[in-house]
Amino acid sequence: MDMRIRIAEPAEYTAVGEITAHAYLDDGLLSHGAQDTYLPVLRDAASRAEKAELLVAVDADGTVLGTVTYAPQGSPLQDIAVAGEAEFRMLAVAHAARGLGVGGALVRACIDRARAEEGVVRLVMSTQPTMLGAHRIYERLGFVRTPEKDWEPLPGLGLLTYELGL
Repeated sequence: MDMRIRIAEPAEYTAVGEITAHAYLDDGLLSHGAQDTYLPVLRDAASRAEKAELLVAVDADGTVLGTVTYAPQGSPLQDIAVAGEAEFRMLAVAHAARGLGVGGALVRACIDRARAEEGVVRLVMSTQPTMLGAHRIYERLGFVRTPEKDWEPLPGLGLLTYELGL
C-alpha cells in the first residue's frame, strides 16, 4: 500500500479524532462505552496537536488511515516517560485500513522521531492488556515489557508498559 506518515493538518483533526475514538470504542476498550469520560479526550485531536506531535498515515489520495501521538521530552502528554525518554500514545488505525501495516508504520515513525530527538535514549508507551495486535507490533519492533512500570490511571484500568532502547 502506498502510504505516507506526516504531521496531521488542522483540517484532518476531526477525522483523526473519530478514527481514534472509534478504534477504542468499537474494540471495546472503553469500560463505559459511549458514555466513557475518556471518549472526548480521544476525539480531541486539536488539543493533542498543541501539546505533542500528532502523526497521521495517509494514502495516496490523502485519506487518513491511522494516527498516533508522539510526545517528545517535556510534553504534557507524557504519562510514564522520565528524563531521556519520549513516549507515544493513542495509536489508532481506521477499521478499513487494519492489516495493511499502518500501525507498524506509525510506530516506526515514532521510533525515528525519538532517535532524532537530542537526549532521548528510550521510547516508552502504555497499552491495555487486551490490545494483543498492538503488542505484536511493539514486540516485532524490539520493544520489551517493563512490568515494573505498569500502572493504573483509573482504579480498575491496569495498563502494561513497554520500552525500546534507542
